[in-house]
Amino acid sequence: MENMVTMFEKLKSTYQGKRVFLTGHTGFKGAWMTALLNAMGAEVKGFALAPEYEGCIYSLLEKELDVDSVIADIRDKQRLINEILFFQPDYIFHLAAQPLVRRSYAIPAETFEINVIGTANILEALIHLNKPCAVVVITTDKVYENKEKNLLYNEADVLGGYDPYSASKACTELLVNSFRNSFFNVAEYNVHHKAVASARAGNVIGGGDFSENRIIPDIVRALTAQEVIAVRNPSSVRPWQHVLEPISGYLLLGALLNENPVKYGKAYNFGPQPQDHLTVKELVELAISAWGKGEWKDNSDTNQPHEGHLLQLDIALAAQELQWLPKLDSKQAIAWTIDWYKKSLPEKVTFTFEQINSYLNL
Repeated sequence: MENMVTMFEKLKSTYQGKRVFLTGHTGFKGAWMTALLNAMGAEVKGFALAPEYEGCIYSLLEKELDVDSVIADIRDKQRLINEILFFQPDYIFHLAAQPLVRRSYAIPAETFEINVIGTANILEALIHLNKPCAVVVITTDKVYENKEKNLLYNEADVLGGYDPYSASKACTELLVNSFRNSFFNVAEYNVHHKAVASARAGNVIGGGDFSENRIIPDIVRALTAQEVIAVRNPSSVRPWQHVLEPISGYLLLGALLNENPVKYGKAYNFGPQPQDHLTVKELVELAISAWGKGEWKDNSDTNQPHEGHLLQLDIALAAQELQWLPKLDSKQAIAWTIDWYKKSLPEKVTFTFEQINSYLNL
């Protein structure tokens, strides 16, 4: 496998001076991706709702980020189409979403509107774009029909989704495939010059996430308040990975998609190594160790909304075809994440860019 420095050079040569349209740039992953695109020398236009959480990473980094920021809703189809056609992007990365399982039980229809119709609006805009463009749609590891067995799900497995969030993302994958077949068929690439792929990432952790009902923010809030951490599903297994891992994968996929749209116009999983999936309990205990002190309690509730118990990803396709592999194991990812939250507010900005530089030089 080529080392990350070589990959960084490849990405920089790909994106430097290119126009990148990024939805969801004010979100957790979106802010980190904007910072990484800035490091590549890309011209970034963001399209997203205003930041939802006070002190989130986008709000912290906003003055340091070079991005033409449009605050709008991806369900506003005409506004979205106008912004895309005016910007004339070379690449589109679609991260904007309603990303929370538990929230999807409270707003099921809205979750489908945002995740499915919002994506359809972007791909419909692409039909009217009269120039070559590579598009990566970000979905989730939860798109698979989870059989709750000790299986590694690969890209050929059946799509499903018990909860509204997971189902909405599975629908998004079907939507992407429909648009790819109907409007951006690889057999006719020389006519339309559009390439579309999707990326299914595991459970992403990292500094600057303050979402509700997410394990790392919940841990940090409890530790900061010197409270016992209440853990809903301690035995659940997840493919944890640091935020810089999938983002580097998205950018690599976009670069290769531009080079060979026929080969790379499909779905790819991004997650940890097969042996590196941890239980929630293991993650919590590693986070407490990195913090230096703290306690947790089992707060399992049989009446709580359903969430998958066992979920593991097979990343062989990304390793073989993209030459992508994670650089940090789950223990390192947790340590990097907790280190970020332990920093003082002024230090967090500098430390974010230090972590990006450290990652790129691994």
